Amino acid sequence: MSAPHSSSAKYSFVVASNRLPVDRVVDDEGNEGWRHSPGGLVTALEPVMRANDGAWVGWVGQPDVEVDPFDNEGIHIVPVPLSTSEVEEYYEGFSNDTLWPLYHDVIEHPSYHRDWWNSYKGVNKRFAEQIAEIVEQDGIVWVQDYQLQLVPALLRELRPDLTIGFFNHIPFPPVGIYAQLPWRAQILDGLLGADVIGFQRHDDASDFLRAVRHIKGYTTKGSTIDVPVDDPNAPRSRKGVTVRHVEARHFPISIDAESFEEIARRPEVQERAREIRQGLGNPKTVLLGVDRLDYTKGIRHRIKAFGELIQDGRVKVEDATLVQVASPSRERVDTYRMLRDEIELSVGRLNGDLGTITHQPISYLHHGYPREEMVALYLAADIMLVTALRDGMNLVAKEYVATRFDNDGVLILSEFAGAADELKQAVIINPHDIGALKDSIQRAIEMPKRERSTRMRALRKRVRDNDVARWSRSFLEALDRHAPRNARIDPTGAEQHREAQTDNMSIFDQDAQTARAAEDTREARDA
Repeated sequence: MSAPHSSSAKYSFVVASNRLPVDRVVDDEGNEGWRHSPGGLVTALEPVMRANDGAWVGWVGQPDVEVDPFDNEGIHIVPVPLSTSEVEEYYEGFSNDTLWPLYHDVIEHPSYHRDWWNSYKGVNKRFAEQIAEIVEQDGIVWVQDYQLQLVPALLRELRPDLTIGFFNHIPFPPVGIYAQLPWRAQILDGLLGADVIGFQRHDDASDFLRAVRHIKGYTTKGSTIDVPVDDPNAPRSRKGVTVRHVEARHFPISIDAESFEEIARRPEVQERAREIRQGLGNPKTVLLGVDRLDYTKGIRHRIKAFGELIQDGRVKVEDATLVQVASPSRERVDTYRMLRDEIELSVGRLNGDLGTITHQPISYLHHGYPREEMVALYLAADIMLVTALRDGMNLVAKEYVATRFDNDGVLILSEFAGAADELKQAVIINPHDIGALKDSIQRAIEMPKRERSTRMRALRKRVRDNDVARWSRSFLEALDRHAPRNARIDPTGAEQHREAQTDNMSIFDQDAQTARAAEDTREARDA
């Protein structure tokens, strides 16, 4: 249940993201309600917000809907409305057809439109104004992801008393690619309004630092950037200029590993995993891919490699099935509609050419699933295929590992996913090398149980030791070091509320998962 609260309320800790941690739902009788949203970011931050009585600022996910601030399950929700044209220009346009392909190494060509940029500026300004209105004096703000890159500087101009953090959930491109952006300097200025800027990988942080030096000409030392300011009380750089020190480094995000394992240990989920294998005809090997339907995920590459293994006779069609879950994503964007057509054509052709009356090599599913069903799929799969061409992290890889309490299964992981930096006991591949990818799949199929177990034990320890609570805590501790003494926050709230988070898992349903996957940027399994 949700309850309204005063719009004049002030909060010492505020999180801002493009989407709110709740989804608006309307029943058959027209009654409005709110449902908890799936996703690693929500899992990580809600307990911290409860511990610090924080507020969450974001869009409700539907255009032309204005909602007053309200409370939901102990979290203060402050909606920011977006018009239909803003969704088209700021979100679908600049965020997802300009920044997304650019930041993913131009796998698809970005589109540059001044109208989109103007809309992006306008929405970022509205977010900054809303945040500035509700934060207490000397408060702490944590801004999330690439849709809101201008907010830190806009907010600092409005409220110089605040301590501001920013986390980029997707990659940051090399300076040679980033420099193509017509508004490259403005984006950097926006980000440098923060005190701490977080990235998924060390390489992303390094690329950002290079861009700051190359495009802005600012001095960097280690992970610290000297940002010139007009403040006589600020420290001076070696050049005698007054500066503000900004910290930019990597904080690899993770998952609530304990909750995934808890679901995997449920008898009904294990029974569902057995039903899935039986429904597939009990093949010797089940391979699994779980992705948003996005050109960065390498879905075409894994389908091609698997098909060639069967065509070459290295794998019998009756012995192996590839289950590909492709959640709907940005279906109003032409590039994504074309990608769906291409993948479904490839699947249909491969099944038609190589399938038998009783067995199809690929089971393709273009919709989302509740979390329990996904965990059952993970348990049913002998091999997890993560073939991303470029990915900030890819939480699917960590989810698969977290569920495998049986210490079995093989993770094939792209070197271009951020998870590869941590999950070194996976079978690491270059998805562009189809021949090597085929060899890796065959190796995984034939891998002895002892080797599978050794690898999985090491992977599971890594995921357990570096869970989402540790991620949020490490970032907030870094941010806390920049805050005034009277503005300290408790970054350990996630530990205090883990049991409540586990209980909340049961509210995820297929409709909410599917609707959100069609609009969100990351990877909730991947955001």
